[in-house]
Order: sequence, then structure tokens, then C-alpha cells
Amino acid sequence: MGQRFSKISGNKQSGSTTPIVPSGDQDQPSSPNPISPNKTIPSVGNTSPSSSHPSSLPIPLPSTSHNDPIPSLNPHYLPSPLPLAARIDPIPSVRNGPPRRLHSRFKPPLPPNSNRETIPSVRDISPQPGVVSQHPEQQQRSDITFGFSENFGTKYRLQNEIGRGAFGHIYSARVMEGELKHQVVAVKKISKARIAATLAIADVGREVTITRALSGHKHVVKFYEACEDADNVYIVMERCVGGELLNKNGIRRYREEDAKAVVGQIFSAIAFCHLQGVIHRDLKPENILFSSDDADADIKLIDFGLSNFIGADERLTECVGSKSHAAPEVFGKCYGVEADVWCVGVITYQLLTGSLPSGQIRSRIDQDSCWVSVSPEGKDFIKRLLQRNYEKRMTAVQALTHPWLRNNSCSIPLDIWIYKRVSEYLFLGPIKQAALMALSNALPEDELAYLRAQYDLLEPSNVDGCVSLENFTMALQRNATDAMWMSRVHELLHTMGALAARRMNFDEFRAAVISPRQLEAREDWGELFWAAFVHFEKTGNRIISSHALASELNIRRTSLNDGWIKRTDANLSRVGFLTVLLSSNTSPLA
Repeated sequence: MGQRFSKISGNKQSGSTTPIVPSGDQDQPSSPNPISPNKTIPSVGNTSPSSSHPSSLPIPLPSTSHNDPIPSLNPHYLPSPLPLAARIDPIPSVRNGPPRRLHSRFKPPLPPNSNRETIPSVRDISPQPGVVSQHPEQQQRSDITFGFSENFGTKYRLQNEIGRGAFGHIYSARVMEGELKHQVVAVKKISKARIAATLAIADVGREVTITRALSGHKHVVKFYEACEDADNVYIVMERCVGGELLNKNGIRRYREEDAKAVVGQIFSAIAFCHLQGVIHRDLKPENILFSSDDADADIKLIDFGLSNFIGADERLTECVGSKSHAAPEVFGKCYGVEADVWCVGVITYQLLTGSLPSGQIRSRIDQDSCWVSVSPEGKDFIKRLLQRNYEKRMTAVQALTHPWLRNNSCSIPLDIWIYKRVSEYLFLGPIKQAALMALSNALPEDELAYLRAQYDLLEPSNVDGCVSLENFTMALQRNATDAMWMSRVHELLHTMGALAARRMNFDEFRAAVISPRQLEAREDWGELFWAAFVHFEKTGNRIISSHALASELNIRRTSLNDGWIKRTDANLSRVGFLTVLLSSNTSPLA
């Protein structure tokens, strides 16, 4: 990955950070199967367009016509103030450039044990901030074009500088013509010479594409337009005058109630990003601004310079972000959207204590004096976010339904996590499905709140209260933006074809979506597990051979533990039940 913006001083509007380790994967082959924006995606169950079966409903892609609006029923997604022609701006370098992801069949490696501050750099391309290389060969490559508008000079007047980065500067600017005339906006000015020198052409195009697609959300900075001239690229955005998250009115530590309001807004924005298949990768207080100086001002998520598209089955390998906030798996160079959740956990820790987490986080929360005034729900919230094993972390939507944030005013959005879990569940063996069903019957009320909210968003039938593939398809379509189609998140529906011929009630949905790994992070996991095993003994346990158990766990028979099957009745033992629960799902995406 090319060089990104360094940390910006002052009241930063849209800076970035230098990658921790720039990646050298520029020579990967182009991504197969590009999406055609004028096609529809038929659902899996029936490919016949004339079929009346619910599963044959197509998922229309957003139109690229300059006359047709982009369909979206997302309650948070507001249209851009610009005409559609100015918003739809396909960038070949983004769609057809080198892929930025790794399709991995294996579990990600463990993070290195060495000190995170001593990670070596693969390529040292870190120039001084604001300095453009004068190498003649690099200057010859500054004639790149993105196809953006070229009327920046006549439409905007740059004013004072409000930030500075490695690629360029951030300015306030006054709009001289158009619908925003006389308003003040923020402009990120990026040198084309610097873009060419660091091979960041696709990165800049992707930043514009992502910012444009997500800018309709209430807590994401508004994107107005992108312009260019012979020397620079200009990204025009909303001007946030309220300051950075930890600098508003000089506050370095928040009251718990104030922290709840801020963290709820952050997770609302991140949940929206993840649903669209976008990972931010550089969440930190400097990239969260207040829209105004008002006491109840909304927060705005900014700076998508390091963001990327990511499918539900993909892991990224570029070690980028801020070292103080990056998740452990980022340093292992194999991570997904769970890395963003860790970052928000670090931010929440900062808001409540005024310091960064370090050492044994769980023990510090239980023992340090700064946590005495924090509620038990707040402590549990932090512990569930700052899990070093990413499989145990909550998703962004699950965080919004946690008891600490449940009474927050933020609405509960659709979680792409439920699509991944259901698609995996449909391919599980009967023993694992029975074990999950037993565990779901032992769930406490705070876990059921998330599951009920997600099930309601699928709009189950009024007749039998069940959902089918059509419900999953329509729910995804109601929340679709351009980013979702570019990240190909919707392709998860192709792995859910089994639902085309049957329906799923809430009890089965509950068993499909729950994650034993996440529940293992709860303080009362032991009680939950014991209650689940008692239920399993009554309803799901049965005689099982070693061959069947090995097949269920996808391991060799020689790897089976003698204690997993009881010798008395050949049923699963308590240890065997736990092994089945915590075994990795056989994912059709792997």
C-alpha cells in the first residue's frame, strides 16, 4: 500500500496516518468477476426470471443512469446534495486495479509476541510532511487524471489551512457558486506528484468512492464533490467546526453518560460501514469530529484514506492504521471488520479513563481506581470489545444492543454478521446444529435483544412468523448503497440457497446466529454452558460413533479424544459437547 497522510496538527478535518507497514502486494492479479452495474443479481434458489417463487426475486444493482436515483430505503441514508451526475463517477483504477484483499481458507496467524512498536517496515517510503519529491521521473508521472470535475478554481476560494499531511494540506474554502454558495466547506488538497511517487493512484480513487457512497449517513462526514487540475486532487467535504473528540472544550475524560452518547454514534456509523462492506482501518479520536460547537452536536466520522472494501469472507493483509489503536490481528496481517471494533473499544477506554489501555486490560478494569466510578455494564462493555481473540468480540450492531448502550437514542441497524452466521449454519451437521439449539435456549435476555431486533428487521411473515431467502434478500436491498455492490457483500446470498426451499422460524434463527466464541467472553459463560448441556442431554444428545463425530468436527478419527464420547451410553460427554460448540463452523465460503 502506498504512503498515507501523516497525523495532522491543529483542528484536523480529514487527515490520515502513515501505514504501520506498507504492503508490497501491488503485483497481484486483477480481481475476477467484476460487477456490471447494469445487471441484476438473481437469488440462488431459482435462476428463472419468470418464476413466481420468492427466491427468484432479483437484487437490482444501483443504476448508473444520470437520470435514475440510487434506490435506498435505509433510514440513515440521505441523498447527496449534488446532482446524481456529479456523484456517479466510475473510477477504472478502483474497480479494475490490483486487489487489496486475501482470500484465506485458514485461520489468521497469531499476532507476533514482539513489541508492537518495533515492527519493521517493508518499504521505507515515508517522506517529510508537505514535501513533494523533485525526482524528474516521478514528476513525469504527475499527469494522471481521475475524471473528476475541473472547475475547482472557479467554484471555490481556498482560505486558511486547518491541517497538514504527508500528501497535502487541508483547507477551509468558501463556495462561490452553486447550491452551496457562500457556505464554508473543507477541502483536502492532494498533490498528484505525491500520488504518483507513492503509487497511491488507486488508493485516492477508492477514498473518493467510499466517502461518496457513505456520506449519506448521519454520522459520516458529508461528501460534496471531487475536483482536480493538472497538479492536485481536491476532495470537498462538510466543514466540522466542533473540534476533535478529545479536544472539545479541552475535555480529556468524559462522564459516563456523555461517553455513552458519543460511543453510540460512533458504532452507528461503523455498523453502517460494515453493512456496506467497508472497513475504516484508522479509527481514533483525531478522525472523529463534532459537527458544531453545540453541547449536543453530532459526531462525524472522517478520513477514509485507509479504508477499503471487504467481503464477509475476506481477510485483509496490509498492516496500516495507528499503532496506539490497531487491533492485535492487524500486526499479524490477517484481519477483518473486527479490527474496527477493537479501535472503538480503545476510544471508549480513553473517554472513560483519559488514558490508553495497556497491560492486562481485564485486570486493570477490575482493579484500577479510575474504574471505580464506572458502572458494571460499562466495564463489561469494554471487556467485550477489547478481546485479543477477534472471534470473541462483539460486532458493531451487537455493541449497540449491549445493556450499556441499549437505552441510547441510536436505532438498531441490520447486521451483515447474521448473513454470515446463517450461511454457515445451513452447512453444519446435525450434532452441531443440535448443540447450538441447546445453547440458544440458555441465552439471557440481554443476548436475545440483539437477536429479536435482527429478526424483526427481516420482516417475518405475518402468517407463520418465519423468514425465507426472500426476507434476507429484501432486507439487504433496503439498506444497499453503491459501496455494497463494489464490496460484493451481497454475494453472501448465494451461499444461502438452502433457504429457497424452506423457511426458518425464530428458534432456528436464534441457534444459527449465536456465536459460542462470543458467549465464551461473558462473565457467566460457565453457567450458560452448563444450562445448555442440561438442555442438550434432554433434547439433542444421542448415540454417536467416533466416525460420525470425526466427520462432524472435520478431523481425523485418530485426533479424537477418548473423553468426548461417554463409554456408558455412547452419547456426547460434557467435554465433547464443549468441543462441538467451540469447533469452527464449516463455512461454505472457505
